Amino acid sequence: MSTNSSALVALPLDKELVMKVIPMPADCNANGDIFGGWVMAQVDLAGSVIPARHAGGRMATVAVNQFIFKQPVRVGDILSFFASVTKIGNTSVTVQVEVYAERFRAQGRYIKVTEASLTYVAIDETGKPRPLSKTMET
Repeated sequence: MSTNSSALVALPLDKELVMKVIPMPADCNANGDIFGGWVMAQVDLAGSVIPARHAGGRMATVAVNQFIFKQPVRVGDILSFFASVTKIGNTSVTVQVEVYAERFRAQGRYIKVTEASLTYVAIDETGKPRPLSKTMET
């Protein structure tokens, strides 16, 4: 049995909606799709939402552990970014981010367009890792 990678899916119930955004024409590449780098920047912002609540100060992205582009993103798509913590260390938090698109002409129907795993570290004023300020629950 073959699977259709652009199949409509249900939104995840085990992750938190952390951001919604609509890409615009200025975010397009020469093919008319949204730049992968633009999507990556949005994922980085979305991924930082949960760790920022507990960092108690500055933090930085230290790793993009995995990044998968599953489907192109188009101008006018309504992108929903869902995140959940997958690992907590002494100074760092790893987050899984999933991105779902509602195509402009098919709102209410979702397809997963991107998924990624990123690690953020709490840092001090000099940019050195420091302990997380609060205990985080997954």
